Parts: sequence; C-alpha cells; structure tokens
Amino acid sequence: MRIDILTLFPQMFQGPFNESIFRRAVDRGLVRVNIHNMREYTHDRHHTVDDYSYGGGTGMVMKVEPLFEAVESIKSRAYPEDRDVPVILLTPQGRLFSQKIARELSQQEYLLLICGRYEGVDDRIKEHLVTDEISIGDYVLSGGELPAMVVTDAVVRMIPGVLGSMESVLEDSHATGLLEYPQYTRPEVYRGWSVPEVLLSGNHARIANWRREQSIMRTLERRPDLLESAELNKTERQLLERLRKSH
Repeated sequence: MRIDILTLFPQMFQGPFNESIFRRAVDRGLVRVNIHNMREYTHDRHHTVDDYSYGGGTGMVMKVEPLFEAVESIKSRAYPEDRDVPVILLTPQGRLFSQKIARELSQQEYLLLICGRYEGVDDRIKEHLVTDEISIGDYVLSGGELPAMVVTDAVVRMIPGVLGSMESVLEDSHATGLLEYPQYTRPEVYRGWSVPEVLLSGNHARIANWRREQSIMRTLERRPDLLESAELNKTERQLLERLRKSH
C-alpha cells in the first residue's frame, strides 16, 4: 500500500512512523508513506497557504490552489492514470472513523490524506477534490496531523503480514463489534489475585466460550451502544438479555 499525506507540518510524522510495528511494515515493503509539505506547492515568496474568509469571520481558511496543485502533482507522478485514488480530508465535519472504515481503507492500494488546519479549507476542495471526509471524534484538535496518524496506523495494521498473526487483528476491541475480553499473563497469582481458572484449564472450547461471554459483558458495561450492531448468534443474544435483566 502507498499512502501520501499532505501537511503543513511534516516533522510531526517523524516519530510515530519510525517506531515499532509501523517501522517494520515500512522496512518489509508492506507500506510506503510519503509526507508532502503543502507549502512546496505555493507560488509566492512567503509560501502562503491560507487567507481571510470571504464574508468575514474569525480565523483563516486554507487556500484552494496549493491543495489542488499538490494532489494533481502527486497523482500524475505516483498513481496509474486509470486508478481511482481515495482523497481523504481529515476534518471535524467528516464521518466518524471506525474499525469498519479502517477495514475498508485497508483494501485500497493507494490513499491520499489531507491534513486540515486553521478554520478549515476552501469548500471547493470538498466539492471538487476530496472523495471522503473523516473525523476521529467529537472534539477539537489543532489540525489534521494527529487524525492522519490515527487513520494511517489503524489502516496499516490491518494489512496482511504487518502483524505476526491475523488473529491479533480479528480479536482486537471493535474488530467484531465488541470490546476485547480480559487478558492475563504470569504470574498465576499476584498479591492474592488469581488468573481465572478457566484460562488454566487447557480446554480451548471452554476458553473460547468464556472469552466471548466476557467480551459481551464488558461491552454491555462500558460501551452498550456497540451492541446494537454487534454480530451475535442466538445463544449470545439470549446471554445478552439475561445480562441486561441482571443489571
């Protein structure tokens, strides 16, 4: 997968993309990430990327020309002519990012992310340039750089071969619509607190059932909203109803 990111602050990406799982994915050729400075696509000596909003108002708006020229230049140099490349604007007005969207994007061969800044972008960018808008939550950040890192990390870890086992991806919280079950490791007893007996039983079917039940219980307690769309079989739905009544 190739991911291009347009930003005013390329230095922000040096740390997160040079560590841990992400670094190994890059080194193994599973993903290629290119960071582009929007100011390189301006034509004035001050490298201006923002201007006052027509009609007045506080704050500055990102200009239309540098972004259009940047995207068009990257596309012409890097992507096949017949390929539709998702161009995603990171903005508070976008659809709320989720594991489902991460899975969708991980199926793409190319992604181009635009990090919004200031009061937003000239709306002609939304109308005629980007193909999608994504938000990572209902709160205010200084710009789209951190959201771009979040989206990129969530997408890359779903690429086959990035993690040691695809089971890790499938069992993550939110991967199945539920929160992940409790995890334990050695020692077996610490300060009188014991690992649940079922996990020491060696009975894999029993362990799998326990973990699934724990996922449902934990989701009901912490994120009951997720249960509306979770994929549950008949037995699990009956368990859920019993748990709801007991609460």
